[in-house]
Amino acid sequence: MGGGFGKGCHLHLIDGSAFIFRAYHALPPLTRKSDGLPVGAVAGFTNMIYRYIEEAKGDDAPTHAAVIFDYSSKTFRNEIYPAYKENRPPAPEDLRPQFPLTREATRAFNLACLEIEGFEADDIIATLARQAREAGGRVTIISSDKDLMQLVGNGVGMLDAMKNLVIGPDEVEAKFGVRPEKVVDVQALAGDSVDNVPGAPGIGIKTAAQLIADYGDLETLLERASEIKQPKRRETLINFADQIRISKQLVTLCDTVPLEFGLDTLEVKDPDPDTLLSFLNEMEFRTLTKRVADKFGREAPVPAPGSSDKAASAWADGAAPQPRLDPQAVPDAPIDPASYVMISDAETLEAWLAEARATGVVAVDTETTGLDEMQADLVGVSLATAPGKACYIPLAHSSGGDDLFGGAEKVAGQMDFDTALALLKSVLEDDAILKIGQNMKYDWKIFARYGIRVAPFDDTMLMSYAMFSGLHGHGMDALSEEYLGHRPIPIKDLIGSGKSQITFDKVALDKATPYAAEDADITLRLWRAFKPQLSRAQVTTVYETLERPLVPVLAEMEMAGVKVDTSVLSRMSNVFAQRMVGLEEEIHSLAGQPFNVGSPKQLGEVLFDVLGVPGGKKGKTGAYATGADVLEDITTMEDHKQAAELASKVLDWRQISKLKSTYTDALQTHVNPDTGRVHTSYSIAGANTGRLASTDPNLQNIPVRSDEGRRIREAFIAPEGQKIVSLDYSQIELRILAHVADLPEMKEAFRQGIDIHAMTASEMFGVPVEGMDPMIRRQAKAINFGVIYGISGFGLARNLRIPRAEAQGFIDRYFERFPGIRTYMDETVAFAKEHGFVQTLFGRKIHTPEINAKGPGAGFAKRAAINAPIQGAAADIIRRAMIRMPQAIADLPARMLLQVHDELIFEVEEGAVDTLIAAARSVMEGAAEPAVKLSLPLVVDAGQGASWAEAH
Repeated sequence: MGGGFGKGCHLHLIDGSAFIFRAYHALPPLTRKSDGLPVGAVAGFTNMIYRYIEEAKGDDAPTHAAVIFDYSSKTFRNEIYPAYKENRPPAPEDLRPQFPLTREATRAFNLACLEIEGFEADDIIATLARQAREAGGRVTIISSDKDLMQLVGNGVGMLDAMKNLVIGPDEVEAKFGVRPEKVVDVQALAGDSVDNVPGAPGIGIKTAAQLIADYGDLETLLERASEIKQPKRRETLINFADQIRISKQLVTLCDTVPLEFGLDTLEVKDPDPDTLLSFLNEMEFRTLTKRVADKFGREAPVPAPGSSDKAASAWADGAAPQPRLDPQAVPDAPIDPASYVMISDAETLEAWLAEARATGVVAVDTETTGLDEMQADLVGVSLATAPGKACYIPLAHSSGGDDLFGGAEKVAGQMDFDTALALLKSVLEDDAILKIGQNMKYDWKIFARYGIRVAPFDDTMLMSYAMFSGLHGHGMDALSEEYLGHRPIPIKDLIGSGKSQITFDKVALDKATPYAAEDADITLRLWRAFKPQLSRAQVTTVYETLERPLVPVLAEMEMAGVKVDTSVLSRMSNVFAQRMVGLEEEIHSLAGQPFNVGSPKQLGEVLFDVLGVPGGKKGKTGAYATGADVLEDITTMEDHKQAAELASKVLDWRQISKLKSTYTDALQTHVNPDTGRVHTSYSIAGANTGRLASTDPNLQNIPVRSDEGRRIREAFIAPEGQKIVSLDYSQIELRILAHVADLPEMKEAFRQGIDIHAMTASEMFGVPVEGMDPMIRRQAKAINFGVIYGISGFGLARNLRIPRAEAQGFIDRYFERFPGIRTYMDETVAFAKEHGFVQTLFGRKIHTPEINAKGPGAGFAKRAAINAPIQGAAADIIRRAMIRMPQAIADLPARMLLQVHDELIFEVEEGAVDTLIAAARSVMEGAAEPAVKLSLPLVVDAGQGASWAEAH
């Protein structure tokens, strides 16, 4: 096309800076093979540009196009407000040399490459968009940047190329609550923490949009601020008016940037094949070089050996931006279990350990006779010193009968157990050698039982957890298939399953070696893939300060265990059995007939057929649904009081039945015969939010709201001469909510030590705190805690056993009284939808892959996203406390035994109780700092006694 720019022309403006950062953060590290130059972002950027060119064809193809970049981080806005964007960290070291290469890539594609000192790329885009519109043409901005949405309308549109999403005035209004011409007013009020635009403190996007809608524009709002009824909002707008006006200057794009070129110079031209192929070959992008050469009918230049841009190409072609392997970190050699070796003599083992000393890194894994680290015996150890170079050291494989009853003989060809451990100990405890493990806590405990303290170490399971929480599991087999494309040898192939299952010590050496050594090889390869990605994912601090240091702390706690009085449990089991019989008699009387209370089918028939409760739903088996949710709904039915009472008693019966089977009966079988104590196991990566999970047995789910549940804690006792001490964070999640949602009334109540539930009830229902009806306080408490979990009116009605309309009225009133909570919820969900994750105050990322789902799962995904930053921050704080605790109490005759949600439980000599409480409380109340300075104090309640029940 010749001539100038005018009517009928279509200008595409590509946000080049956004392309660069999107490519950098979505792709793994990639270096040029010939000289080690980082080129991962260039690879992603180049593939995105190529994809854009290929797709920008047809009737609506651009006649003119340009790629716009930021010249530097300093612009005219820093003169207006020096702190503008000062919160942004400097560009990563490996990204800086790639900036000029992306400009070269743009020019190689024969696209206009624009940047101007003193202005942001967005300002240049705004100027070109205005000029094109005034000339009668159309404009499409290729970007998803919210700051550019103020330009949409009157012939200017946006396109998120990665999502193929067109952004018009309606989409802008959906995001900001106002049409594009009012976006800067909303942004000026809401501010932007990323760019350090101050805005109006405590006012978010939703509130800002409502204010602009009510008053028309920002200036009118500020002039009439004294009319606003809400005191805090009124004072904020009056006191921060100047700051808000400055914020508007910062967010308003400049559309008068002096340009030394005209729109006609941006005419689309085909790239020169030789220039483009030369650049791609110089970058060593083999895949794209061949694709472009084929397109032009040319022979691809001879590529430099070794480098590839397959990952970048696949991502730019529309694959999800999942992490891929660094081609430099993981060799092309496939995993070959047949190549692994078995070590049966000290000389060979010494040679392997010498290689570990030389490289400073070794992957290690143990094979044992079972999964209980406190009772399983060590069978063998595997090592890997390089990808593909792995070995297995069998130590206790036997043949014949069971060792317990005789007949078992040690298989020939194995090292002496003690000799091997002595040699391994020299490496496993060497500070100069990094040990790599997958779920290292298990191996740490196994080695600790043999007198070996493994340090320092990395854990690939925890690396995965830090980076990919919420996306998938973190077991080795799943990670191997996901990131190495390799399915490990199944353990069932070796030990079988069911009644015929054998222990690993009975596995033949020729089969054990490839299986065991493969685990070490895979672990090392995963580590080489994951380690560089931690900083890219911005979770290095989370991994280094919250995940890895917790391993030895938990291991020591688990090995310590807690003393349990089995006679107390036995008596409780008898009491529960009698209580169940009594409840069954009452239930049968209400039903008018005997039936099996534990049978959901028979219970359903009684409720819906005999007693005539409406709304019964049958499943595929033909039986009525009688889950807890169904029964809880029935308990609220005023016109079916008999059925309501029956349902209530069945719920009680089920709770007692569970307490009996899960705790008072089962706990007696979990007492370790060697220690006389119960040793739970904590899963660090079990919950997406960072909460620890307790298993074998689960000590975190013992109910505390019922008298029966609380009594179970009587069985957890201190040895003679010692006490159990409990330190429990007081309402930590509500405190975090008050901080992140900026709730002045709640924060002040916490500071003054006021009963927060009574205060909430007083605020909502207008009743005095003094002499408050306990039922009203209970309702407020249910709402306070329910809101954290995104509770609905339906859920609250179940909890309080009140009509749904009444429960919804409570929630509506709550949000009216504490509008900051609704703002927090809306902004958190919006952030999750935009970024695919939410984040805690300490940087923990919880991915939310279902946040944009439709249908029944949508509500759950939103509630999970709202709750995760609150629950996750509480989990982070207690982790920080646990990690600091061993050093704080090292000189005391005390040890930490259990962690149960927000509570830490200790065993301490009687004379040191007060000293322990003071030391532990100091650690716990200061655990957030210095990383986070909360705007209200953390408070820890302490108790002591002969049992856990007395202490809590």
